Amino acid sequence: MSKIWREVFDASTGSEIWIEGSPVHADSNILLTVSNSRGENTALINAQGVVPSKAKLFVEAPPERTAVVPVARYEKVRSALKWTGYVSAAILLTFSFLSFTGTLKARIVLTGSMKPVINAGDVIITTSPSHKAPKKGDIIAYTARRFNGAAVATISHRIIGGDPIKGFIVKGDSNPSPDVQHPGLSDITGVVILIIPFIGNLLTPKALFLIVPSLFGFWLILDAMKNAE
Repeated sequence: MSKIWREVFDASTGSEIWIEGSPVHADSNILLTVSNSRGENTALINAQGVVPSKAKLFVEAPPERTAVVPVARYEKVRSALKWTGYVSAAILLTFSFLSFTGTLKARIVLTGSMKPVINAGDVIITTSPSHKAPKKGDIIAYTARRFNGAAVATISHRIIGGDPIKGFIVKGDSNPSPDVQHPGLSDITGVVILIIPFIGNLLTPKALFLIVPSLFGFWLILDAMKNAE
């Protein structure tokens, strides 16, 4: 009589295992568990046949043997977020130190007067004029003043002429004419050295009100993935 071969796991599981014959004793039970990149596959084999099952119903296996796909993915995401957090913290601490010493400053641009180089919502990083002398072609941040000398706002425009003694001629790239004020070195708060697109739009109260709960929700999802069976 020919031997009967039976497939233990479905082909879609990625575990191709076949058995032949039948248990010697009618009450015998064999528990077979295979773990791979697709997760855990377990089958209970007895005289009645092959029954799909879960290893946790019979034994307590070590974590490395029962790590399923969602948990593996969670670990990768958690590791990526952890290192992203470390890098972000290091950048923030470095920038905080440089900002405290007056080496660097950051501000959010509110208008489009410097389009297309700088758009509303971009963040510009500036350094003090004492570290980088402003010259023609540079974009500077300067304190705009009324005719009576009172400060009005900080404007970021490009130097198109002038000098430190008589004052610089500045103009927004998308403005039709230069600014009325010719800022001197005492009015210049910084020279732009870096432009970070868009991120300023995420730092408004309304955006933070949406982002913070979203991050909390994302964290809950990751936690659920960690505990997924």
